[in-house]
Amino acid sequence: MAEVSINKPHIFQQKLVDIRRHLHQFPELSHEEFETTAFIRTTLEAADIRIASEFNLETGLIAEVGGLHGGPVVALRADIDALPIQEETGLSFASKYGGKMHACGHDFHTAALIGAALLLKEREHELAGSVRLVFQPAEEKAAGAQKVIRAGALKGVRAIYGMHNKPDLPVGTIGIRPGALMAAADGFLVELEGVGSHAAVPEASVDPVVAAAYLVTALQSIVSRNVSPLESAVVSVTRLHTGTAWNIIPEKAILDGTVRTFDAEVRTRVKQRFSEIVTGIASAYGVKASLRWLQGPPSVHNDEALAEAAGKVAKRLGFEVTTPTPSPAGEDFAFYQQDIPGFFAFMGTSGPREWHHPAFDIDERALSVSALFFTELAVDELNRFAAEG
Repeated sequence: MAEVSINKPHIFQQKLVDIRRHLHQFPELSHEEFETTAFIRTTLEAADIRIASEFNLETGLIAEVGGLHGGPVVALRADIDALPIQEETGLSFASKYGGKMHACGHDFHTAALIGAALLLKEREHELAGSVRLVFQPAEEKAAGAQKVIRAGALKGVRAIYGMHNKPDLPVGTIGIRPGALMAAADGFLVELEGVGSHAAVPEASVDPVVAAAYLVTALQSIVSRNVSPLESAVVSVTRLHTGTAWNIIPEKAILDGTVRTFDAEVRTRVKQRFSEIVTGIASAYGVKASLRWLQGPPSVHNDEALAEAAGKVAKRLGFEVTTPTPSPAGEDFAFYQQDIPGFFAFMGTSGPREWHHPAFDIDERALSVSALFFTELAVDELNRFAAEG
């Protein structure tokens, strides 16, 4: 294992770059990460890292390092899936699959976790417990974390740690925040059904277009009049489908979009008010309304003790620690935090574009930063939990 030692940083960094670039060239969408899983497995097995086959996953995998002396278990998690986006980076290692791209940096997350696994393997005999390595599928569909949980991979785990790249933070900076870091992400689908007619005879219709227009406007009052200025929520209607011709009042209008909240009580209040407004507008304009609520992951909410421990490790390693602004984006890492204590960091990557952009990229120097940070964090936390008994 000497070839990956952090004592040879250039060799170690290049190994992680090679891994990341391979993953970047062969992106796979949620639930389709078969080649990605095989590559991770081969890479870990070559380093004599145990694959925990007792946790059965169709895609993604669980591995473990340590446990030679018993002790507690902590978990490190990376997501492995890509997005249905056509890459426009011009990189020499750009995606070879048309319409698929690692536009959210999950290739970076996966490579960094492999790096942490390699470093932990070198120190296996000194570990005060086991580190469970969770290579999770289907984060972009907010379904992968629940699959991992159902597979039993959190059994016996004292705490779980993860991260997301952050393009607006420089390499060497780690965003650490106790409490809410990322938003609960819910969706909605509203169907308004009226009565169609010729546009020249509107009195013969029950117009769903007018009702939809008022509904879009009325929904904005949820945040402006039902959520305190000291709290936060976002309600966005992102699509409105209706009509077939310029001179026909249609029978239906369909709206969908997203709701983002950071607080569980606010999340409940927004959902209730949303339903009331849909019912009220439908009644006022004489249309029939159906509302389908698409509940996504809850808010990523960091355990205070874990966040404090992470901050100490980052500062000891000489990294810059900042308190980031919470992101309205969602992350299914939050599902883990409903079962066990969890900590999620923002890792500075000096990126040229935001997440999900066709020209998204990361500064690869962040790979070894991330691998070292999570290695030291896992070692420290195992020691802490072992001392607590």
